[in-house]
Amino acid sequence: MIFDVPDPDFEQRIRKSFSRQGFNERVGAILGRVTPGYVEIVVPFSAGVTQQRGFFHGGVMGVIGDYACGYAAMTLTPPNSEVLTIEYKINFLASAQGERLVARGRVMKPGRTVTVCNGDVVAVSEGKEKLVATMLVTMLTVGGQRNVSRPPMTPLGALTGHERLVSPRWCPCRRLGGIKRGLRVDLNDEDSVSRLTPRPVLYRLFERGAATPK
Repeated sequence: MIFDVPDPDFEQRIRKSFSRQGFNERVGAILGRVTPGYVEIVVPFSAGVTQQRGFFHGGVMGVIGDYACGYAAMTLTPPNSEVLTIEYKINFLASAQGERLVARGRVMKPGRTVTVCNGDVVAVSEGKEKLVATMLVTMLTVGGQRNVSRPPMTPLGALTGHERLVSPRWCPCRRLGGIKRGLRVDLNDEDSVSRLTPRPVLYRLFERGAATPK
């Protein structure tokens, strides 16, 4: 799958973020491959990451799977942005034994705000991989700015009198702005103000002494 990558320095940004994660230092997590839409995280076996029977702890599997998916999503976000986990569902498929765990996060559906990822966690023993957990993760992008182009606006002076008063999204503030610019409206002419101004605005004008409500 080919992705649009808004930040050419995404790998440097992700590795810097990963180094600030205190949990990674505690469990000895290592950030492996980082490419657009894909990230690997490795956790070597140690007594600190086991449960009572000596297997890799399920909590560690869930955390590194979440990390891998989060950073996979982050490869496709704008500069200075971060991601937060909205939710994830994990299925534990087998007990995890071996020299290390490897979590692989992949972007399944990128989005401007929400990105859906798939994560797999495998246990590696004597060079052989065993799938021990799989998960679906939803990420929220926060911060950063995208370059969003907008169509040019027509200058007010180029509009006709009718076009000045017609807007696809009408609101009192825009109409009142037109009144203030003197678009064929005399504030001393009560009939003119009544035709173009909704009642709530009329009462506000009345409070300032600009018009008399009918």
